Amino acid sequence: MTAPTRRSTLAARGVALRLLRQARHGRLRVIEADGTVHRFGTDPEPGSGLAPLEAELRLHDAEVWPSLLRGSLGLGESYGDGRWSSPDLVALVSLGARNMPAFDRLRERLAPLLVPAQRVRHGARNTIARSRRQIRAHYDLSNDFFGLFLDPTMLYSCALFDRPGATLEEAQVAKLDQLCRKLDLAPGVRLLEIGTGWGALAIHAAREYGAHVTTTTISERQHELAAQRIAEAGLQDRIDLRLEDYRDLQGRYDRIVSVEMIEAVGWRDLPTFFRRCDELLAPDGLLALQAITIDDRAYEAEKRGRSFINTLIFPGGCLPSQAEMARCTKQVTSLRTVGVEDLSPHYAETLRRWRAAFHDAHDAVRGLGYDERFVRLWDLYLAYCQAGFAERRIQLVQQVYAGPARREERSPLGESVAPLERAPA
Repeated sequence: MTAPTRRSTLAARGVALRLLRQARHGRLRVIEADGTVHRFGTDPEPGSGLAPLEAELRLHDAEVWPSLLRGSLGLGESYGDGRWSSPDLVALVSLGARNMPAFDRLRERLAPLLVPAQRVRHGARNTIARSRRQIRAHYDLSNDFFGLFLDPTMLYSCALFDRPGATLEEAQVAKLDQLCRKLDLAPGVRLLEIGTGWGALAIHAAREYGAHVTTTTISERQHELAAQRIAEAGLQDRIDLRLEDYRDLQGRYDRIVSVEMIEAVGWRDLPTFFRRCDELLAPDGLLALQAITIDDRAYEAEKRGRSFINTLIFPGGCLPSQAEMARCTKQVTSLRTVGVEDLSPHYAETLRRWRAAFHDAHDAVRGLGYDERFVRLWDLYLAYCQAGFAERRIQLVQQVYAGPARREERSPLGESVAPLERAPA
């Protein structure tokens, strides 16, 4: 990208300042590189339910203004390059999340002008080969890297803090138990897991519930460590571990579970994912999805755009909306929803703990060969997601579906809303 001219920088600065004057629901201080200070925003209205929020953005060079107008991708790239900073990234992103609905309406009005260009960039289907490349870019970074900030379960998904004082490891095991109970697992039940991770759920379901588990991943690094952990647990006779795309699977299973894999499917292939789940599930079976979803009102604007997350962190990813999941279920499957639970506050707390561990491991991350830009991008990514869940810009749901021959109208646990109301600041 060519360097901005002084005229374009001044123009971008003017536009950005005008947009920032629309900020509400919290206060923002912007400090320019020359020391100029701007103040924006308002306190949340009484009765809004929003906590007071103050954030600060420090610009380290004048030419960063055009980057700040390029949405989350521009923000992410310029932060990775060290061109701006904040003493509290979570507060800064939280303030942005609170104000995004107004910008969503603007993006919706501009969509007819943007769609042709977006289709060129994001019109490709996630073929099996492309999916493998995209998964390799994130999950195959290094098992040692993920081990620096995950707990001993090596679960890279939302935990369930079902009691005060729970450690992250205890909360992750509680999440596994809840999913297994929602699926009504019992000895001999044939369970398919789409998205193995590092094997924790498969091991737990086989060892604690006696299920016969088929689990599949397309991450070579995860497959290697999962195989090692399954062997160490002595469960090779009850767990069939595969390095295979979900679209290539055959057979029928009593239960299916997929934990935060649907976000990698891609918006064009969501119908394919649900159709394959329907084909693989026994008529009286249960399917449990743990999914990160985006606000229904933001889905259309988000799904085709280039963002910080789907470009620099999870290439090709796309968060589904609950409305889109419902549409796919209705149009291409015989499944019906029998239980939904929102665990968004639990994800904010999970991410807070991951980010704290990541900060403690900065030197070790660099010791694995990752540079300062990588460290900054991952710090922003973890803060970005923590704030998104805390402000409910994004949500985490556990959704249970039943096959057409299953008579129960609710999942075994019903809608057991977990006790954590809001993650600590």
